Amino acid sequence: MNDAFQPSIAQVCRPASPQPEPRSGYKVFRTIGTRWMDNDAYGHVNNVVYYSWFDTAVNTYLIEQGVLDIHHGQTIGLVAETHCNYFAPLAFPQSVQAGIRVAKLGNTSVRYEVGLFAQDEPLTAAKGHFIHVYVDRLTRRPMPLPANFIHVLEKLL
Repeated sequence: MNDAFQPSIAQVCRPASPQPEPRSGYKVFRTIGTRWMDNDAYGHVNNVVYYSWFDTAVNTYLIEQGVLDIHHGQTIGLVAETHCNYFAPLAFPQSVQAGIRVAKLGNTSVRYEVGLFAQDEPLTAAKGHFIHVYVDRLTRRPMPLPANFIHVLEKLL
């Protein structure tokens, strides 16, 4: 055996670098306007704003579908995990389109994936995910997703 090149464990096990994705990878889209205050000192949208857009896109969709009542509903979603990869800057005054999909639908939790696109751009400027654990509003204990909620989420798989 030729020992001239033996890759290290790190080289063999290293995951592929995240790459931008096309619009076709997402099921529904919501348009979000950037605001002057979203830009940071470097002239582009600050990273914390992206996480706000993830929440806004998903929760707007759920409210529009009639399965999330943020004021009086018994079931609420709490974020258990979140992540984002950045590929291209976004800045005020751009419009951003947030593409949404469900990657995993569990009994009490959902992994949402969101791609953020500059208006009319074919690939994500950023993409990320967050996991909502759905709980009872009063007890904060996990509860199974209601059937109507599951029906709406299955459209995003």
